[in-house]
Amino acid sequence: MTKRIFIMTSTFIALLIIIVVAASFYFYNVAIARADKDFLSGNPDLEANSDIENPFADSKEWWAQQSFQDWSLDSGDGLKLHAYYLPAKTDSTKTVILAHGYSGHSRQMSSLAQMYHEELGYHVLLPDARGHGRSEGDYIGFGWPERLDYIQWINRVIEQVGSDAQVVLHGVSMGGATVMMTSGEELPSQVKAIVEDCGYTSVKEELTYQLKRMYKLPSFPLVQSTSLLTKIRAGYSFNEASALEQVKKSTTPTLFIHGGGDLFVPTEMVYELYEHGPEEKKLFVVPEAGHGMARQFDPEGYDREVAEFIGTYVQ
Repeated sequence: MTKRIFIMTSTFIALLIIIVVAASFYFYNVAIARADKDFLSGNPDLEANSDIENPFADSKEWWAQQSFQDWSLDSGDGLKLHAYYLPAKTDSTKTVILAHGYSGHSRQMSSLAQMYHEELGYHVLLPDARGHGRSEGDYIGFGWPERLDYIQWINRVIEQVGSDAQVVLHGVSMGGATVMMTSGEELPSQVKAIVEDCGYTSVKEELTYQLKRMYKLPSFPLVQSTSLLTKIRAGYSFNEASALEQVKKSTTPTLFIHGGGDLFVPTEMVYELYEHGPEEKKLFVVPEAGHGMARQFDPEGYDREVAEFIGTYVQ
């Protein structure tokens, strides 16, 4: 009887391990690997405010009319990364580096690029994150390996503009997390301000939230096992990829923006990020706005808050 129980128990444990490993590969391919993210299509958390008219619809036409320069660099781990660069209309020391969201590409930042270029007189740099757009990479870093890529882009801007360059980082969603993760590194003095819009506290917390919301599954052991697989295949773990821990170390003035109706990256995350952010900071929450919709929901308020905040630190 004891032997039979042992065999049954061992079989159950082995089966459980197989299921967890298989699920880890599944969720890695769904969330981390470079591939079409079909699971986002029709997600109600991403369709909030979709009935609101887009006040920036002409930005795509504006983009098509610009003469962008193609920039590239080699990342520290050997990937060829791509970015679009648009010089300011007049001589300027001001440059914004825009960071796009998950499964997106730099052209999706056209409305912000237009605002910075046309209204604020900035040079604009729009990198394609690794694993996105025209950049190499077979995985998504959720902002963690990208933070080191952004330091390289910052240095490239300083080489282009000169030592008197003034750099602003502005990211939305995963891009928001990217610029926050970048903020915790030792940055050149030319980085004057950061604007993060609807970024998450950490990869672990965001994936735990999505696992429960989309799949009705507990985080343990799937988040931990998928994190281990990600460490093996992509070089980072979910535990270390924390925007919260990075903003705790940051000394760069930061504007935290979020939609009050965000159900994809829950609004409560921004309050924790703001609480632990750098000494010089501001919080701007747009009531009822869904994920990534703060500017579309309140364009005048959004642009005013951004211009006033960065104007305090950029001369």
